Amino acid sequence: MNTVLLIHGGLWDAMDAKAFWGTTGVIGGLASHGVTVLAPDRLKRPSGWDAEVTALGEHLRNLRLPPGDSGLTIVGASNGCPVAARLAMEHPDLVERLLLAWPATGGDAAVDARTRAGLIEFGCPPEVVDGLLAGETLRGVTDAELTGLTRIPVAVLPSVPENPSHQRKTVDALLRLIQGSRELAGSAEPPLPTFPPYLDQLVRTIVEFVN
Repeated sequence: MNTVLLIHGGLWDAMDAKAFWGTTGVIGGLASHGVTVLAPDRLKRPSGWDAEVTALGEHLRNLRLPPGDSGLTIVGASNGCPVAARLAMEHPDLVERLLLAWPATGGDAAVDARTRAGLIEFGCPPEVVDGLLAGETLRGVTDAELTGLTRIPVAVLPSVPENPSHQRKTVDALLRLIQGSRELAGSAEPPLPTFPPYLDQLVRTIVEFVN
């Protein structure tokens, strides 16, 4: 059984790992299947994607896998997907699988405008906003970088139903860009009130992907 690193969603807001993965039952569900779960908090007010990757990269550099563990599975959620993808690129010796769950839609003018307004309302400086919104299919990652994610199994999990911030077109684009990637059964995102009926399905889906 592999160790799973869960990277929660959110961006410059109050979201943390406990609210995204803990109180929603995801951590407990995975642990009940014998999965070793790591769920660190992302930076609350990052100066950019590089800062996020550096901060979570410390967890990987200090990671000691349990005996019999062959490698790490990273699960990125929403705006945690860019961080997850970049960690997989930067730690090829450690990361064995990558799941991009509910990937936040990038490169969309209407979505970016709405996200920009939210970030500024949170007090994010305009120059930081520009850097956080930069990207193509995913923010913070180029499409060329995504096409290089062929060394490890990659899966994409869509939002069900899709919503303006987590659009179907983003899932389809990732599946096209990352050769050999596959789609897993979708669900609502954990913090949403519509998520509880999907909990058992999501846990099973992650466990099957890990194994």
